[in-house]
Amino acid sequence: MLAAIAALVVGLTGFIVVPLRRWGVMTIPEFYERRFGRGARVLGGAILAFSGILNMGMFLKADSLFLTSVLGLGSPFALNLVMTLLLGLVLLYTMLGGMISVVVTDYLQFAVMAVTLVGVSLYLMARLGWNEIVEGVAQRKGAAGFDPFAQEGFGAGYAAWMLFLGLISCAVWQTAAVRASSAADEAAVRRTFTWGAIGFLVRFMIPYFWGICALVYFARRPEIGAPFLAPSADSETTLRAMPTALAQLIPSGALGLLTAGMLAAAMSTYNTYLHAWSMVLGNDVLAPLLGDRLSPTRRIRLTQALMVLVGAFLLVWGLWYPLGEDLWDYMAVTGAIYFTGAFAVLAVGLYSPRASRWGAYAAFAAGFLAVTGLAPVQQALGVRWRSEYVGLATVAIALTAMVLGSLLAPDRKQEAAK
Repeated sequence: MLAAIAALVVGLTGFIVVPLRRWGVMTIPEFYERRFGRGARVLGGAILAFSGILNMGMFLKADSLFLTSVLGLGSPFALNLVMTLLLGLVLLYTMLGGMISVVVTDYLQFAVMAVTLVGVSLYLMARLGWNEIVEGVAQRKGAAGFDPFAQEGFGAGYAAWMLFLGLISCAVWQTAAVRASSAADEAAVRRTFTWGAIGFLVRFMIPYFWGICALVYFARRPEIGAPFLAPSADSETTLRAMPTALAQLIPSGALGLLTAGMLAAAMSTYNTYLHAWSMVLGNDVLAPLLGDRLSPTRRIRLTQALMVLVGAFLLVWGLWYPLGEDLWDYMAVTGAIYFTGAFAVLAVGLYSPRASRWGAYAAFAAGFLAVTGLAPVQQALGVRWRSEYVGLATVAIALTAMVLGSLLAPDRKQEAAK
């Protein structure tokens, strides 16, 4: 609901997205160059790609865990094989077809996924019963199952962090910038994000409902649910809980449709991200460093080569990284390496004529503090900080760095204007 509220506010006010549309840019790093110079574009693009690729690092593992759990394949070899096959297939058609293949396959995959999401949700509601679901959550979680501000609930800090993430998802992330910049006019930008609030609500609500159903199902069957509900269960085990429950709740034919829908969701995400991050690296980082001397053909070849390198990294990272935190926290923290600094640069750079290049550099640097929210980093530092506090603190530090950097080191044109 917080993500939907954030998208609605952005749509009604035009915060960030309307000024970006006025600048006429297609990528956020392109705005950095126009506003702060080529160095800001290269640095901002590099951080965006690094953060985005790291953010995507667990997608492959999470989706493979879902598929192998649904199919009853629990061996590490099966997990690694599915990860490799998924990535290889997406790399093949994305490299050969480019943006056209992304658009066509995303449309078809969304059609399959939408039918699956609605159909499975209705079936689960009928199979378990609404009253049983509500009672199961009440027995397992108490008041915290319904009120995030209740004792032992998520708390106000986590709610504030989720509200900010909703704002980032619809206004600052690269896919949002493309929507805003591609719109016909400013009115279309506002309509897109206003109506998009419904999509933000549904895309979170339905998968979470499946997780709630899995919680209730296993809580009523402790003989099979104990490994998933144990306080000592690691992240990989808990990621297997929902697909394992679905495999036992849903009939075989419908389970096949569900698997197809989740494959569609996974592949549509991979091809979009692979295309986006390779384009950012090629057009916003390497091309400016090479003096924009690359021909269109060489740009395409460079982008394809970058796709392969990004894909190889994702495969290795998915196998190697020990997921010591919840998957959603991992995604939020890795994304924060980019978007905390980017939010400060955009919020100040779009609305204040006094924003400077060195302020932008300082904000980008401050964003790297978000890495302290990752479990392996905290273990190395000997600390245990909640991810939402790390994220919100990094936002505040990045904004402060942007403002102070702009005041202490203004751009020359600003000094000349005085």
